[in-house]
Amino acid sequence: MKLKDQLELISCLLVLLPASWGDNVAAGQVTGRRFPSEMTAIHDSVTGIPITVLTTDSANDSKIYQTHPQWTADGRYIVFRSDRAGGRPRAFAVEVNRGDIIQLTEDPDVNTGSLNLSRKKMLLYYTKAGPGEPVRLYVMDLGRLLGDSRSGNPSREGDYERLIATLPDDLSESGGFCLDCSEDKAYMGVSRGRELGGIRWIDLRTGEVGTVIDVDFRMGHVQASPFVPGEIVYCHETGGDAPQRMWTIMGDGSGNRPLYKECEQEWVTHEVITTPDLVYFNVMAHLPGLRKKATGIFSINLRNDEVRVLGQVGGRGFWHCNGSADGRWAAGDDFRGSIHLINLETSEITLLTTGHRMRPDHCHPTFSPDGKQILFQSGMLSNGKSLDLMLIDLPAR
Repeated sequence: MKLKDQLELISCLLVLLPASWGDNVAAGQVTGRRFPSEMTAIHDSVTGIPITVLTTDSANDSKIYQTHPQWTADGRYIVFRSDRAGGRPRAFAVEVNRGDIIQLTEDPDVNTGSLNLSRKKMLLYYTKAGPGEPVRLYVMDLGRLLGDSRSGNPSREGDYERLIATLPDDLSESGGFCLDCSEDKAYMGVSRGRELGGIRWIDLRTGEVGTVIDVDFRMGHVQASPFVPGEIVYCHETGGDAPQRMWTIMGDGSGNRPLYKECEQEWVTHEVITTPDLVYFNVMAHLPGLRKKATGIFSINLRNDEVRVLGQVGGRGFWHCNGSADGRWAAGDDFRGSIHLINLETSEITLLTTGHRMRPDHCHPTFSPDGKQILFQSGMLSNGKSLDLMLIDLPAR
């Protein structure tokens, strides 16, 4: 079936399915509610590469941000956020092989913009904060919820979650939170008022809260190394070009320093820890004045500050980047909605897929834990009106 015919068929399904599903979800038990598979296969119209489409509902289905895990510890599910239940987005999981979709949260106060999956256990961490309420950190027994959902006997959301800690009233979440790779602590970006930020550590067993650092700028993109205990990368968040974007610090507050000292002609953004020693980031080329220096996806070594230019494409260049944990691949999306793969052994850049330009979000490519797939979000099937989740298999090794 040609891509055009596939899209027409999917459009017909989008018209028919959401109404019946919405009635089903609204009635009775919501946590653990199962939705029919939306999985389908298409081929990229330019590259011919097959794409597995995980969601096709007319709702917005957004992946977790690329600095954080997407797959559950058992590798069976991808967790995402969606407004398919109506109102504010809730957390959902899609079964990777079958496509079954399960609703995980019901409470609208759950901050689905910062969901954290354990890499070791079937656990999901998230925060809640209703109007006028302090920020609270919870953990959900994801394994038990998914098991009860499969057996057709899910319980209430509150039966699967446990309150870990409550932040002081004068702190709000800013820049998200992450799990230390030892998974005994969380690190949470906080706002201490207008344009004042910081990072707090939270003991996941006792709920004790302590200070990693306070800074005189807005905290952003807090991420912990998946490999080195206590190592954190964070950024000065401006919504634009910061004078010094990337920073690194240890969880005990030691070693705080700029990471990649940028010059005035550089616009640095979208950093992500990819290997035990490396952070990938973008030096942007979307404005003519930025193209007087080298641009593209860069890497910097956390141990010796060695910098390497990994690759760049034409036009306005790359926007976001990521890498496989084995250090073999990098990937980047661009301003045209295409995703490119960089072979770091040969520096060869391969166009994987096109036509995913969307508003207001981006593809945000993320490698699977085994480095065999890339997960991304796309507005292609809805002509940019909503987001879907898609997977691409990488070339055989």
